[in-house]
Amino acid sequence: MMRSKLLFVVFVLVGCAGSRTDTDSNDQNPNLIEIDITALQKGYQDQSYTIQEVVRYYLERIESIDKQGPGLHSVLQVNPEAMEIAKELDLELASGKMRGPLHGVPVLLKDNLDTHDQMETTAGSRALKGSRPLKDSFVAKKLRESGAVILGKTNLSEWANFRGELSSSGWSGLGGQTKNPYILDRNPCGSSSGSGVAVSANLTMLAIGTETDGSIVCPSHANGIVGIKPTVGLISRSGVIPISFTQDTPGPMGRTVRDAVICLGALTGIDSTDVKTLGSTENFYEDYTQFLDPDGLKGKRVGFYQGPMGEHFKVDELMLSAIEVMKTQGAEIIEIEKISTIAPGDAEFQILLYEYKDGLNKYFESLGPDARIKNIEELIAFNKQDSIELKHYNQKYLELAAAKGDLQSPEYLDALKMARKYSQQEGIDRVMNLYDLDAIVAPTGSPAWKTDWVNGDHFQLGSSSLAAVAGYPNITVPMGFVDELPVGISFFGRAWSEPELISIAYAYEQKTMHRKSPRFIESQQ
Repeated sequence: MMRSKLLFVVFVLVGCAGSRTDTDSNDQNPNLIEIDITALQKGYQDQSYTIQEVVRYYLERIESIDKQGPGLHSVLQVNPEAMEIAKELDLELASGKMRGPLHGVPVLLKDNLDTHDQMETTAGSRALKGSRPLKDSFVAKKLRESGAVILGKTNLSEWANFRGELSSSGWSGLGGQTKNPYILDRNPCGSSSGSGVAVSANLTMLAIGTETDGSIVCPSHANGIVGIKPTVGLISRSGVIPISFTQDTPGPMGRTVRDAVICLGALTGIDSTDVKTLGSTENFYEDYTQFLDPDGLKGKRVGFYQGPMGEHFKVDELMLSAIEVMKTQGAEIIEIEKISTIAPGDAEFQILLYEYKDGLNKYFESLGPDARIKNIEELIAFNKQDSIELKHYNQKYLELAAAKGDLQSPEYLDALKMARKYSQQEGIDRVMNLYDLDAIVAPTGSPAWKTDWVNGDHFQLGSSSLAAVAGYPNITVPMGFVDELPVGISFFGRAWSEPELISIAYAYEQKTMHRKSPRFIESQQ
C-alpha cells in the first residue's frame, strides 16, 4: 500500500521509439477492448454475449498476454471458480434477477485482500504461500453481493511495498516483476501494481487496489487509468493485510471515472469489525453516479498545488494545459505554494512502523492456529532463510516495526497527534478554508522509470502524501502522455468530499479523454 520510498529521488527520463508487441490485432472479441460497465451490461441485456463468454474472454486474455505474450506478470492467481460463478449469474439474469450494479462485471483483487474460496491470500510473499483465510474480506463480500465475478488476484509490491529498502515496485517473491504495459521495461509503480496493469491492459473491467500512501493513485497514474483513494473509513479494511490502521484503504481502479464510481458505491457500508467505517454513517452513498456531472468544474474554486511543479518540465507542461482546460470549463484556479506548515513525513513513518507490527500480528492471528506464520518475528525469520525473498532488497521496515512497542507508546501517540494536525487542521483543511476551495489539484507523479532491481525505484515527484496521511480522498485521472508514457492528475480535498471530487474529476475527464490503451512497446531508451 506504500510507494517504496518516503522520499522522491530525482532522475532524468529520455525517450525514443521502441519495438511493439502487438497483442490486440488478433483479439477474438475486439468489441470488449476498452468496454465500460454500461456498455457491458447493455450487451448482457440485448444478449450480444453472456457473462460466461465475457469471463472466458478475460481468462484467455490473461493467459495469452499476462502469462505468455509480453508476460506482464500482473495476475498472481486465477479464480478456479470464475466460470462457475459466471454461469450462476447468467441463470439469474435470464430469470430477471440482477444482484447489483456490478452484475456480471469481472473484477481482480489485489492479493492482500482476503477471499474465502479456493484462492490464496499472500501479499506476494512466499511466507504466505498456501494461506487461505477463514472468511471473505468485507470488500470481497460486497463484490459478490453486487454480482461481480472475482477473476483472480493481482500481483503487488510485496507486503504492499513496506518491507525494506531499495525495493522495486511491482516485484514480489511469488509473482516476480510486474511490467508496465505501455513500455515493458518501465515500472508500473506500486504497490497496487498488478491491479493497475491488469485494468490498463484490458485483462479485467475493474480491479481493487489498496493505499497507505500513493499505492492506488501512483499505479493508476503510471498505467493510464482512473484510481479512487477514498476517505479512510468509507470502505472497510476488514480482511485486508494491513500496514496502517490510520491510513490504509481499499479503492477501485478502472479505465473511466464512471466505472470506478460505480464500483465505489458497491463497496461502501458500515462494518462493525472496522470502527473507522462508523465515521461514514452520514457520509456514504451506495450510488455515486449521481455526482457524474459533465459541467462539474463550472463555478468551482480549485487550488493548484505548486509543490510538485518544477521537477519535470514535461509534466509541468501537461499540468499547465490541464489548468487551462479547467479554466475554460468555468473553474477558478487559485495557486497554492504550500499546503502543510510542517511536513508530517517523519511522524507518518513512525505511525506506520507501530501500526504495521500491531496490524500484522492481528492478521496472522486471524488465520487460525494452523497458520504457517504466527507473528512478525516469524515472518522476519522466514525471509532470512528463503532463497528469493531477500534477493533484491532487505526487510529493514519489518525489522524496525518488530522493535517497536505497543500502540500506547508515547512516541506513537505523539506522532499520531502531529500527523493529524499538520495534514488535517494545519494542512488540507486550513488551505481549503483559507481560500474557500472545492478541491486541490496537482500532478499525480512523473512518467514511469525503468525498472531497476539494483537501485530500486526512482520517484521524481508525487502529490499523494498529504491526502494519505490525513486519510482524505484522492482521485487520479489520465492527464496526457510524455512520449508513450501516461501521466495522471490528482484531485483531492476534505474528508468525505468524494461527491465534489467525482464531479470535478468527471468533468475534466469528459473534456479531455486522454485515456488510450497500451501498445506493449518492448523498450525505450
